[in-house]
Parts: sequence; structure tokens; C-alpha cells
Amino acid sequence: MFIFEPFENFKYRQMKNTITLLFLILLTTFPNLHAQDSQHSIARQWNEIVLDAIRGDFARPTVHARNLFHTSVAMYDAWAAYDSIADTYFLGKTLHGYACPFNSVPTPVDVKAAQEEAISFAVFRLIQHRFKDSPAAELILAETNAFMEELGYNTTNTIADYACGAAELGNYIARHIIEYGLEDGSNEQGAYENLYYEPVNPSLLLELSGNLTIEDLNRWQPLRFANFIDQGGNPLGETTPAFLSPEWGIVKPFSLQEEDLTIHQRDGNDYWVYHDPGPPAYWDDMGSAASDEYKWNHTLVSVWSSHLDPADEVLWDISPASIGNMTVEDYPTTIEGLRDFYDLTEGGDKSKGHAVNPRTGLPYEPQIVRRADYARVLAEFWADGPDSETPPGHWFTIVNYVNDHPDLVKKIRGQGEIVDDLEWDVKIYFALGGAMHDVAITAWGIKGWYDYIRPISAIRGMAELGQSSDPTKPSYHPGGLPLIPGFVEVIEEGDPLQGFVGQYIGEIKVYAWKGPNFIENPDTDVAGVSWIRARNWFPYQRPSFVTPPFAGYVSGHSTYSRAAAEVLTAFTGDPFFPGGMGEFHCPKNDFLVFEDGPSESLTLQWATYRDASDQCSLSRIWGGIHPPVDDMPGRLIGIEIGVDAFNFAESYFVKEEAPPIVSEYYTYPNPTTCALQIDYPFEATATIEVYDLNGRLLLSFEGDFSKKRPALDLRDLTSGVYLVVGWDSEENKLFEEKVVRM
Repeated sequence: MFIFEPFENFKYRQMKNTITLLFLILLTTFPNLHAQDSQHSIARQWNEIVLDAIRGDFARPTVHARNLFHTSVAMYDAWAAYDSIADTYFLGKTLHGYACPFNSVPTPVDVKAAQEEAISFAVFRLIQHRFKDSPAAELILAETNAFMEELGYNTTNTIADYACGAAELGNYIARHIIEYGLEDGSNEQGAYENLYYEPVNPSLLLELSGNLTIEDLNRWQPLRFANFIDQGGNPLGETTPAFLSPEWGIVKPFSLQEEDLTIHQRDGNDYWVYHDPGPPAYWDDMGSAASDEYKWNHTLVSVWSSHLDPADEVLWDISPASIGNMTVEDYPTTIEGLRDFYDLTEGGDKSKGHAVNPRTGLPYEPQIVRRADYARVLAEFWADGPDSETPPGHWFTIVNYVNDHPDLVKKIRGQGEIVDDLEWDVKIYFALGGAMHDVAITAWGIKGWYDYIRPISAIRGMAELGQSSDPTKPSYHPGGLPLIPGFVEVIEEGDPLQGFVGQYIGEIKVYAWKGPNFIENPDTDVAGVSWIRARNWFPYQRPSFVTPPFAGYVSGHSTYSRAAAEVLTAFTGDPFFPGGMGEFHCPKNDFLVFEDGPSESLTLQWATYRDASDQCSLSRIWGGIHPPVDDMPGRLIGIEIGVDAFNFAESYFVKEEAPPIVSEYYTYPNPTTCALQIDYPFEATATIEVYDLNGRLLLSFEGDFSKKRPALDLRDLTSGVYLVVGWDSEENKLFEEKVVRM
């Protein structure tokens, strides 16, 4: 059995600081810690180091999707620069207005060695730059330095002239990606802080019952913590975390196209939204049909939290025989259609399961477990915290698991010749990194614009109003929680929840997970499920985290996961995991973090990559983070992004026949003291750019050759030698020439 093992024992994540100190000592004493990975390609080894760096950094899914993308681009281009067939993505291209000049590299004696050296220097420089301010910077920088020393590379070599060799090419790639990143819309130079977004709701004080402060039940509400610990396990003390990346839609994408984009405005500020799904279900106090859908969606999250008690004897078969095998036709495309897809009271979805494992021809063996253990493990496994590589990084770990599987045949699209490990890794990272980057831009652009509420705010906020089902019962309000017998009811006289003097009579109660206040020792205790005041409802999360600090709609987990599943399906040419099943083992009482469990050992199993993605989506509902209305649009958008990103990445795998550089042009005078005249015999427009010999773009000029002899003003340049390059509208190079400015 080939099992996907976690990066570390989840039960002991609280030992982070001790482990960090010990690892620093080990790096100093034993610099060859990566020797065990020697059977892996250099790209794989650097990807693992990037994931390590992300685990030690602040939990920022958008930022780390970008880091994974940029390091994947660096690896791909460092490899492609020495490959005779593949085209580069960044080198020699103008990307969103940023030019990275590149001709070619000298042919090395050992091509693979040159590729490995260029990859190493490029990723090393990027990590050193991007993670220098990380809370684990000392560990991260020590790990990268130790690995470079192990590889025998001289890190003091900072020369960026790619004609000199592979190390210099790596430095050149990293330098240009770093410079590009400072103008890609991410506000890296401003520590990724928001420029104009402001929340409309006052903070929810988690120490208090209820949600009296909320002003708009449709908009995101910040949470105030006495001791906040982010998903990376970093303690940030008493704080109200700001909305992460609400303006991320403006970041320059990979494969997203202008026709996918809608630009909205609020308060005079632009919000860029790709693949706009339209609004979610909105609440009102009139009892409208739309508001009923809002109430159903958020109440379902509370109902599903009643499934989280290991004393519950409900048993499920969680094998691929019963779970998975849904197609896009099974997904609802309207808000009203969500009711038929998700089971309100029993949990789960319309999975059909798989009759047989297509790789073995045998039926999948049933795995009968408690529904409570399954739901709790799902919520924890897919949560990616604390000490996590975040959702986009999680899919890189799954890709690495797939890449290690003995049954995997490394044929791209499942066709053609088997490729070596290095080619396979740089190409799959490139495609996956591009998809994860586009998901971050898309999902967080949607989050920033729609600014949608999270379940903890919605459930507690509606509970403050009362119940919306029966005007003859106490606490009726058309905007309150809907009554569901056995799950949502009114506290009546004699109820154990009525309070010492009956002060809670008439309030709403829910049958749900009791919350972290019922856990003293997470190694031995479980909170369990019971009737609680709805004003005290809590998602299945630790009290130091509760809910991610950004809006819910759409689910990032759903979008990331489905896009990744589409990339893996297309890249491998097979929707199924190698051997017909992927697995992750969760040992009894040694997996869950903030309460004990699971009560019995179980193994998460997925027949296909899409099955894993669908499972991830459901985990966010059991975890109390998303209602169905956040989930389903994320899945559908993820399909589009994943397919587009793979196709776009694949277009670089084979170099197009470049048109020859046209020689019928004339530049004069050369040398020149002030201006350069350019003659070109064809009617055409072109972009003429001037670079210094270090590759920095200094001037750009739109020339119209149909009017002949455009002149380029060089008076602002100091004396020296410059490279003048002409590009047509398709970014084909028309000419280039060295020009002397006297």
C-alpha cells in the first residue's frame, strides 16, 4: 500500500519552536540533510525547500501561491534555456509590460548539470529574497545555504551575465523575477498590505456571546482575538487580523484572459474580478426567497457540525466504492439547486462511487468508519494549519506524492516518450504553479469584491434576531434562523439551557459541536455534540484561529483543489491516481490537533484527483468555514482555471518556429549624440525598446513605419552602449542592434 505521509506528525505541531532550534543545530553540524532526497530531481528538492519555507512563514495563501508560481517559473526557464525543444516563459519575453531580454546561452558540455546549477541559483536567490522577513527566516536561510553548500555551489557568485555560465543564468532569472514581482500588482514592496479596502462591520469579540456588533449580515466581519495564531502556527497575540488580499485581483496573472475580467467599483476603488460568478445568497429582513436560501446555506453549516461527535454511531463507507465519481453535470449551477446536492441533515453529497478500480479490475474494498471520525479528519487534513504549506502548497505535496508512486508512468498527457524526472518535475510544477497563481487572483478578487460573510458571523447574527419559521412562537423575526426539529429549536421553560433564572427562554438553540471551551487537554479530550445556545456556535476550529481572515465567497479551498485536479488529470493523461487510488493514513488518537482522535484509525482514499478535490470542498463545510454557496462556484471556476492553465503551460513545452529577424532595416546615425533614426521597408507598427547591457529597460517607443523613419530620442541617456530592440504587435522580434550614445 502506497500511503501519502504527512510532512510532520500533526499531534506534535506545538513543538514548532523546539524543532526549529534543533534543525538549526543539525544544519550546522550535518550539512548533508538532503542526501536522502538524492534520488529526486533537483527541481523536486528545491520545491520541498520552498514548501518548508512556506510552512515557516505567515499563512498567506495568495502570497504563497505567487511564491510557488515564481519559483516554478524560475525552475522551468532555467531548464528550458538549455533545452532544444522547449520554449521559455519569461526569458526573452515581455510579460505584462515587463521585458526580460534574452538571446541564448552557450551550449554546455553537460546540459543536465547546467540545468541543475541554473535552477539551484535561481530558486536560492528567490527564497533568500522572498523569505528574508519570515518569522522563520533564520531557519529558512540556513536550510538554503546548507543545501547550496551540499551541492558544491559558490553562493558568493552574484554575477548575472547569463553568457558566463549556468550559475549566472540562475542569478539573472532570479533578478528579473524579483524585479517583475515589484511591479506585478501584489504590493510586495509594501509587505502585501491592502491599499484601500475597509471592512464595513465592526469586529466580532469572540470572548462574548452572540454578535451584537454586526451591521450588515451580507458583508465580511473581522474577528477580534485575545491570542491569535495564524494557520502557519505563528502567534500574533491580541489582534484583529486584517482581510488578506482583497485587492489581489489586480495581480498580473498566468493564463487568465482579458475576456475573463470584470472591473467593479466601490467607494471609488477598482476591484478586478476574473470569472465573476455573480452574487451569492443575500440576507434580508423581509423573509424573501433569496434570504431563505441564505438562511438554508448557513444553517446547514451548523447542522453538519452535529456530525462531529465520535460517540455518534452513524457508520459510513468512505472508500471509493461509495464516495466520489461525480461529473460536472452533477454540480448545481443555481443557488436554489444547492438544496438537491448537499444532504442537509445526514451530510455529504450526491456521490455515486466507483464500481471497480480501473487499474486492477477489482472492486474497491469497503472501509466502514464512524461518520464523525471521517468528518473531523477531513476538516483537519484539508485545513492546512497550523504549520502548513497552505492550500496551494498542499497540492504541490500531493503532486510530489503522485510523482513518487511506483505505478506512475511519466508520459505527459499519457502520450509519447517517457520523460526523465527533471523534465517531468519542472513542467508539472510550471503548470500547477500557474494554475494556483491564477486561482489566488480569481478567488481573492471575488472575495474582495463580494466581501461575503462567514458562517460564525451569520449564524450568531441570525440567532440574535430569533427564529424565522413560526410567527406564533417566541422570538419570531423574518431574518432569524429557520427552525429544524432536532437541529434548530427554541429554548422553552424547563430546558437545561434556560439559565439559572430562565433568562435564555425564547432564545434559539442548535444541536452542534460544543466548541473548544469544552476541551482542556487536546491529547485526551473531545468536545462532543449537544444542544447549545446558537449565540455560542463555534466552527470546528481552534479558539486561536476560528476562521480565516478574509471573506468566504468563493471558497479558496474549492477553487484551488479543483484547478489542481484538472491540471493533474490533464498532465498525467489519467483522472485516476496511479494504481487507481491515493491514500492518506490517520492513526487512532494521533492525528487531530485540537481534540483527541480519530477514535479508530482510518485512511482517506480517493480514486481520482477530482474525488480528492470534492472531498476537500466538503471538509470546509464540516469545518464550519464555508456554506455550500461558497463551495460550488469555487469548484466550477476551478475547472475553467485548471484547464486553461494546463493548456497555456503546454504551449511552451514545444518551441514555436520563430520568424526570422528581419535584416531590411536601417538605423542611423550610429554612434549618435541625441536621436536614432529607424527605417523599415514594410508598413507596420512596432514597439521599440532600449536596454542597457545589464538588461534593464530604459526607454519604450511606439513607432509607425507606415509613416517611415520614426526617431528615438536618446538625449536622456548617458554616454554608453545600448541595445535597441523592435517588436511587432505579436511580440515577435523585428530587429535588434547595439547603438553607441556619445
